[in-house]
Parts: sequence; structure tokens; C-alpha cells
Amino acid sequence: MTTESPRWFKSSYSNQDGGGACLEWAPKQARSTGEVLVRDSKNAAGPRLALTADAWSELINFVKIPS
Repeated sequence: MTTESPRWFKSSYSNQDGGGACLEWAPKQARSTGEVLVRDSKNAAGPRLALTADAWSELINFVKIPS
């Protein structure tokens, strides 16, 4: 177990529409523990969701922008 703070990343698609509704995730945390941490990019000190890998995949598939 690490006490290091997660490093957060957001999509390159963030803020393309000017709405600012973005999620960030911590990929290193996901690789090391299997737990995918997600937070609101506008509220970095706010709550985090901890998702399973399957739940994360479902979320990504749900919000994908159609090509």
C-alpha cells in the first residue's frame, strides 16, 4: 500500500465544448491496485469514486463520443 497521492489525468477531449464537465482518473493507482479512482476535475479536493476495472470500462463505453 502506498501513501503517495495519485497523479490525475483527464481526457484530451476535455473542455472542447467549453462546458468544463470533465472527469480525471489515476491510471497508476489502477495498475497497482486494480481500483480505478475517478474525480471531478473542477473539484480536486472533493469526493472520489473508486471503481472496479469492469465498472470503469462500462463508464467509458457509456460516455464515448460516436465517431
